[in-house]
Amino acid sequence: MNKLSNSVLYLMSFSAGLVVANLYYNQPLLHQIAVDFGVTESQVSHVALSTQLGYAFGLFFIIPLGDKLSNHKILQFDFVLMVISLLVAATAGSLWLLIVSSFFIGFTSALPQLFVPMAAQLSDDEHRGRAIGIVMSGLLIGILGSRVISGFVGEQFGWRTMYYAASGLMVLLFALLRFKLPRLKPQFKGSYAALLQSMIHYFKTEPELRLASLRGALAFAGLSVFWTTLVFLMEDNFGYGSTVTGLFGLLGMVGAMGATVAGKLNDKLPKQRILLFSTLLLIISWCIFLVSGHAIFGLILGVVLVDLGMQALHITNQSIIFSKNPEGRNRVNTIYMVSFFIGGAVGTTLGALAWQHYQWTGVSILGLVLSVLILLVLLLSKNRE
Repeated sequence: MNKLSNSVLYLMSFSAGLVVANLYYNQPLLHQIAVDFGVTESQVSHVALSTQLGYAFGLFFIIPLGDKLSNHKILQFDFVLMVISLLVAATAGSLWLLIVSSFFIGFTSALPQLFVPMAAQLSDDEHRGRAIGIVMSGLLIGILGSRVISGFVGEQFGWRTMYYAASGLMVLLFALLRFKLPRLKPQFKGSYAALLQSMIHYFKTEPELRLASLRGALAFAGLSVFWTTLVFLMEDNFGYGSTVTGLFGLLGMVGAMGATVAGKLNDKLPKQRILLFSTLLLIISWCIFLVSGHAIFGLILGVVLVDLGMQALHITNQSIIFSKNPEGRNRVNTIYMVSFFIGGAVGTTLGALAWQHYQWTGVSILGLVLSVLILLVLLLSKNRE
């Protein structure tokens, strides 16, 4: 088995953060783009939507290839398409062209989900959790930092500059990865169609994968419930706008640091114990949210706890599915992450409905119910793991 050096591991973490940032650069720039093209906020929102749809397609169609093709072949194809898409976005003369290029930016930015199983494959059993945690930390920091950087660059130099800068960064990153990243040779010899079809087999025959996917979907649904409705709470109960709400995202840095700790704990403690602890953190955080509709410090404490619980649960889920499926890590990661984002979409919808009908109390109870469901899944399936 290949030995994963710290320099390569941190390069993968850094790369995951830089690539996933491409997904979120457009969000602070939407107002500028709308003014530039003379369109409404509703029309320009399709840029962000198209990017997310592209990511979902990339997750499903690119990530399984990690079990069939050399990682360097995938990187070469992905980065060429990514740089072209970013340059088309930077020079787009119409909104529809920006929307199309944004789809391909999202499609190619699913790449960090290859780095997580890659880190698991290159690590030995004693350090696999740590490796997953470090890569996930880089990914989380990229998500958090991208909006801050993009907002600053857009305000100072215009929205197109951010896309030009991102394309340049991706060229440099590809050169670095091509030089430093070990080459992996997957074992799957079947066709691409057979590769995709085999994911059904994994889902049917791996109870641990189904359970991890369910836990991940419920947890991300709860997190999406919170972030979907926080801006409404801040405006209605505290009189704060989106800027202050955005600052809550910086508290996610605690989650990013917690990801590394959770990864290390996965190498030392039983998985069930970590899953139980992280689920209890989620339940406690929602109890705090329930009584903090008018208490800003309660919300801050709740955000820290919900993010720590989420990251610990997520990394433990991935550690479980990767340890049991060495030949199909990219495919099981695809199944898990698709379930994860389906949970997020459901949580966003349910959260908006809960706020509309029952305000923050309804939102908090919904989040609490979702977290308790994770606990029930754990208790009912404790003999499976």
